[in-house]
Amino acid sequence: MIKTPQTQQETAMPTITEKVTQSLKKRHQKERRFKRIGLFAVLFGFMLVIVLITDITSKALPAFHQHWVKLEIDYNNAWLNVSSTADESLNKANYRKVLKKSVYEMFSSSDKKLNRKAKRQLFKLFSTNAEFTVKDTLIANPEYFNKKTAVWVRLDDDVDSYLKEDFAVGDAGLRISKQQALWLEKLSSEQRIERRFNFSFFTASDSREPELAGIKGALMGTLLTMFVTLLLSFPLGVAGALYLEEFAPKNKLTDLIEININNLAAVPSIVFGLLGLAVIINVFGLPRSAPLVGGIVLTLMTLPTIIIASRAAIKAVPPSLREAALGLGASKMQVTFSHVLPQAMPGIITGAIIGVAQALGETAPLLMIGMVAFIVDVPSSIVDSATVLPVQIFLWADSPERAFLAKTSAAILVLLALLLVINVSATVLRSKFEKK
Repeated sequence: MIKTPQTQQETAMPTITEKVTQSLKKRHQKERRFKRIGLFAVLFGFMLVIVLITDITSKALPAFHQHWVKLEIDYNNAWLNVSSTADESLNKANYRKVLKKSVYEMFSSSDKKLNRKAKRQLFKLFSTNAEFTVKDTLIANPEYFNKKTAVWVRLDDDVDSYLKEDFAVGDAGLRISKQQALWLEKLSSEQRIERRFNFSFFTASDSREPELAGIKGALMGTLLTMFVTLLLSFPLGVAGALYLEEFAPKNKLTDLIEININNLAAVPSIVFGLLGLAVIINVFGLPRSAPLVGGIVLTLMTLPTIIIASRAAIKAVPPSLREAALGLGASKMQVTFSHVLPQAMPGIITGAIIGVAQALGETAPLLMIGMVAFIVDVPSSIVDSATVLPVQIFLWADSPERAFLAKTSAAILVLLALLLVINVSATVLRSKFEKK
C-alpha cells in the first residue's frame, strides 16, 4: 500500500491519548519538582534555626557556671575594728580590711613581701562582692569572731573568663598578667578553686559587675509588662472585633475604622513609644519606666494584630450557625456570645498569642518610655521601676566586658524559652476550645 502525504501526516500526528499522557507526565514532573523545592526550603529553614540555636547555646553555656575560690579569712577583731559580736557592731565592721589582710597573708612569705603593685593585682582576682560575702558569713556565724575560717567567694569576671577558656592555668591570658596566672595556678594546685552552677544568674538583678549580674529583675519586669499587655489587649481586641464583625453597621465610618486598624498594624513600633512618652507619661503623669506604662504602650501596638486575627476567626464561623440560633429565637447578643465566640475562640487565641509574642520581643517602644534605665531592684508591682528582657539583652550586648557576651546569649535563651512556654500554653488552650 502506498501512503499518500495526507496519510503520512495523520500517522505522524499524536493521538489524543498520547497528548493527555504527555500533559500528565509534565504536570507530574512539575508537581515532583515543586515538592522537592518545598522540602528543600523547609529543611534549609530548619537547618538555619538549628545553627542559630546551636550558636547561641554554645555562647551561653559559660554563663551558667561560675568559679569560686576558698580563702582563709581571719576575723581578727583588730582588723574588724569592733570588740563585740553585737549586730550593730558587726554591720559597721571593716570587712574590706579583713579581706585584704587575709589575702595578703595567704600569698606572702617570710622572705618575700608583696609590694603595692602586687597587692593591687592580687586583690583584682576576687569579685567586688567578696567583702560582702565575708560580712554575710560572719553575721550568719558570730562564732567565727576573732577566728580564722574558710570562706568561699566569687572570682572576678576576667579571672572567671580566663578559667573557662583554653588557657593553661599558669599562662598569661587576656587581661590576666603572668603573676596573676601563677597565683591562680597556686590556688588551683591547692584545690581552692571550684566550679559551680551559677544560680545567681536567675536570682540576682542587673549589676555593673558581670559576675554578679542576673536576669531576675528583667524577668519580673517582663512578666509584669506582659500581664498588663494581655489584660488590656485581649478583651479590648476581641470586643472590637466582635463589634465590627457582628454589630457595627456597614457605612463609611466603619470602613474608615477598618482602614485605620489595618494601617496601624504596619506602623513602626517606635511610634507607639513616642506616643506613650508624649501622652501616657507627660499628659497623664504615669510613672516612667513602669510595667504599667510599658504594658499600655505594647497594648496599643498589639491591638491591631489581635483585632485583625479575631475578625478573621469570627468570619470563618459558618453563617448557618447564626441562622439556626436566630431561627430558634436567640437574640443577637446570645448568638454572638453563646455560639459565634466559642467557635471562633481557637483562632482568636492564635491571634492573641501572635500579638503577645510580637510584644515580648519589642525593645524600641520601651526605650522611649525609660525602661532602658539601669535598675537593680526587683519590681514587685506594675508601678515600680523596671526593665524587660529584650532591653536587658540590648544593654548587655553593648557592654565592653567579655563576660557579658555569655550573659547576653543566656538571656536570649531564657527569652526563647519564655516564648516557647507561651506558645505551648496557647496550643493547649486552642485544643481545649476546639474539643468543646
